[in-house]
Amino acid sequence: MFSYRRTPELPTREEALTGRPEPLFAVPERHTVLGNPLSGPYPAGLEVADFGLGCFWGAERTFWQTPGVWTTLAGYQGGFTENPTYEEVCSGRTGHTEVVRVVFDPSAVSYETLLKLFWESHDPTQGFRQGNDVGTQYRSAVYTHSPAHQAAAESSRTAYQQVLTASGHGQISTAVLPASERPFWPAEAGHQQYLDKNPGGYCGTGGTGVSCPIGVARAE
Repeated sequence: MFSYRRTPELPTREEALTGRPEPLFAVPERHTVLGNPLSGPYPAGLEVADFGLGCFWGAERTFWQTPGVWTTLAGYQGGFTENPTYEEVCSGRTGHTEVVRVVFDPSAVSYETLLKLFWESHDPTQGFRQGNDVGTQYRSAVYTHSPAHQAAAESSRTAYQQVLTASGHGQISTAVLPASERPFWPAEAGHQQYLDKNPGGYCGTGGTGVSCPIGVARAE
């Protein structure tokens, strides 16, 4: 899970790999842990959230273990290349970050709770890296699916920055952008629920140790 590029730099649209109109691989039908379909359309009443917090292997497990989460799906988002492959994303030439799509029941788990989990499960101040994983694909990001989610994510970022600053940490580099402007591309079958298939595999998640208070989306 290491980048080929040691001096990470996001490509421009003109510099990015072109990609392809159709994917080179099929996405598995069902989640190996939760048993629900990976791809939409999803049942009425469920909501979608997309989070980038470093290596998606450990990040996906963090969310599928959360009560109220219906399914999770590892993928790529935030870049320019259509239907990218893992190797292309790791080259640093697509502009994507590794993300986890989280489909959840808002009556069982709130978006604010998922935001809290997101912030506390990684270090959002590290820029183009997470720990020893270096590359633009490991950057922190939230891609939102509604104006309410956009406002909540932005507010939570501001609130968490306050507690991080008070604890001596640096500036959050997390991008918060509408998912409608940043298409999500599913990752290959081998990356879906990777740590369920490989229990002793590399995880890569780790936070700052600073608690993000529940309900930060409503913090002033």
